[in-house]
Amino acid sequence: MTGFGRGSSAGDTFSVTFELKTVNNRFLDVALKLPGELQSLEVNIKRAITERLSRGRVDVILQYDRTAEIKYDLNRPLISGFLSAMKDMQAEFGLSGEPDLNVIARLPSVLLQKRDEMDAEFISGVSNALSLALDDLENMRENEGRMLKEELASRLNEIESRLPLIVTESSSVGEEYRQRLTKRITEMLAKSETQIELDQARLAQEIAYIADRADISEEIARLTTHIEHFRTIMNEEREVGKRLDFLTQELNREANTITSKSNNMAVKENALQIKSEIEKIREQIQNVE
Repeated sequence: MTGFGRGSSAGDTFSVTFELKTVNNRFLDVALKLPGELQSLEVNIKRAITERLSRGRVDVILQYDRTAEIKYDLNRPLISGFLSAMKDMQAEFGLSGEPDLNVIARLPSVLLQKRDEMDAEFISGVSNALSLALDDLENMRENEGRMLKEELASRLNEIESRLPLIVTESSSVGEEYRQRLTKRITEMLAKSETQIELDQARLAQEIAYIADRADISEEIARLTTHIEHFRTIMNEEREVGKRLDFLTQELNREANTITSKSNNMAVKENALQIKSEIEKIREQIQNVE
């Protein structure tokens, strides 16, 4: 589910800000890059996100500033090597003079910034900022979730509204087939010079066989059950996305079977409309945790 969350925390010697951006994904994918001195916090940050989120790609941006006095170390091997090279130069070419401090100070990497150890206050600040960002993200996602729930409910209502007509039309499949078959056989016999009597028992047997193959009552019953189950899951608080995704597949399976079994145009048209609604549900389910 798409969303954005921001959280900040500050202390006497630091400030920390987290920004979390989420987009749709079937699984949880946390994208986090930390500077070298904060690498030890990566596992804890990902664990905190995993405990609160279950699906989606999460881009994590961490901005921080440590305001304590910056201390430097001398790059002693570099300075020692430079002075040694200068002495060799003097001796080899007969030069005079002494190395200048300003020249040495301008050497690349001659001064190295000390990496201060992360104290408990800074680590706690990182944790607080992340928690606030997750709270902000979840509030936004909950608002989107409520709107999404209303849309899904509307799609289910549209599917359900088409079932009565399908039931009514499908109940006359046997009679429609009997009339078509009787008419066709009668027309064929009328063109034949041989007088053949129509076998009503065989005709009834054939009609019963076709009607049984075209019977969609079980599919309609399962479709209705899946819809009710879908509504029940939508009202639950725990993780529902993957279960709704599975139910959507089952809804589509029943709609496909209804479409393929029936030759009635009204049934087919309504079944195709149901499939269209199911496809829209499938697209939105990817947003649901």
